[in-house]
Amino acid sequence: MSSATTTAPAGAPARAKVRAPRTALYASLALLVVVLAAWQVLPTYFGVPKYIIPTLSDSIAEFGRMWRSEGLLRHTASTALYTVLGFAIGSALGAVLGYLLGMSRFWEEVLSPYILALQIAPKVAFAPLFIMWFGYNAMPKLLVTVLIVFFPVLVNVLQAMRTVDRDLVNLARAYNLSRWGIFRKVEMPSTLPNLMAGLRIASTLAVIGVTVGELVGGNTGLGFLISYGGGQANAAMVFNAIILLTVIGFLLYSALVRAETRLLHYLPKAQY
Repeated sequence: MSSATTTAPAGAPARAKVRAPRTALYASLALLVVVLAAWQVLPTYFGVPKYIIPTLSDSIAEFGRMWRSEGLLRHTASTALYTVLGFAIGSALGAVLGYLLGMSRFWEEVLSPYILALQIAPKVAFAPLFIMWFGYNAMPKLLVTVLIVFFPVLVNVLQAMRTVDRDLVNLARAYNLSRWGIFRKVEMPSTLPNLMAGLRIASTLAVIGVTVGELVGGNTGLGFLISYGGGQANAAMVFNAIILLTVIGFLLYSALVRAETRLLHYLPKAQY
């Protein structure tokens, strides 16, 4: 008795890999359509007032009014600018200090209690202090953003420096590499995945920092529009500002994901 065996075409796995992202994209778009349709229909169906939950069409109409009359482009550009600027400054400071402390066990032990205390302290609570110190301008929201972004990057980099393979470091020393050479050839490549993970986390927190600064004492930005819209019982304005904040955060996060893919292309990816 002979048993017949069938083999899949050679290109089948490749075609399956191509189809999977497309299927996920189509499913995501379909879900978006369902959510938008529910947003348009359900508030009216259940008789929810517009000042509580506006419909999609109400929000779109308000978006046009905000664009014409409220300087929406200026507010959005201000929030986006200080989100990126605060993220860049906070990330740079966190990464540099993380690497420096990772190189010196002594200074890590000396500064760890103070770093822990600042990390535990609620960062948004510093916003009123910054306003008292610097006034009602862009500086408080920039400082809050830097402070919020700083710690995720610092903690991820410092943890990565603690777990660098000591055998590789000793091997580099055996080849008479300088301290800078060991950092550049061994420690920096080993810690890049953790650094990028910290940056991705920090990118989402940067939007929160800017928004808090604008809510507490800003006179420009999407956070200011949220505060102003809430005071006017204009829920559509608040919804539009929140959506634009989400878009800013999503674009920053997506840019980091693309950068991570390019920088860490040599790392194997899990296959499911």
